[in-house]
Amino acid sequence: MGNAFKELPGLRVEIEDVIFMPHLEAPEDKPYPFVYFVAIVNDSQMEVTIQGRKWIVKEDSGETSVVEGRGVVGENPVIQPGQRFTYNSYHVVKSKGSASGAFFGIDEKGEGIRVTIPPFDLKVPEGV
Repeated sequence: MGNAFKELPGLRVEIEDVIFMPHLEAPEDKPYPFVYFVAIVNDSQMEVTIQGRKWIVKEDSGETSVVEGRGVVGENPVIQPGQRFTYNSYHVVKSKGSASGAFFGIDEKGEGIRVTIPPFDLKVPEGV
């Protein structure tokens, strides 16, 4: 497959919601958990298989975390043309910030594809 990942026209990521969830478990040094709801939308003409992801979380404290891994929530979703794959997960942060990144995979021809995850804010409510 090589390292050549191309954008596939019609393949996009939508951030459906981001919710501050203070009751979720979080480590003391990163006490603010956020659940995010994501849809990978395939409006291209090709079947795609998502094989991995890379998240970049930038905090106002100056800290940047990069999370890379295989699959998406333990799956390698196959998304047909006109279909969408939705899931939710979470990030924990020490201060407000933003998250962005990309999903990686292959199209039905076996060529490497990538789709950008648009940036979204992780806003810690005032007084928390």
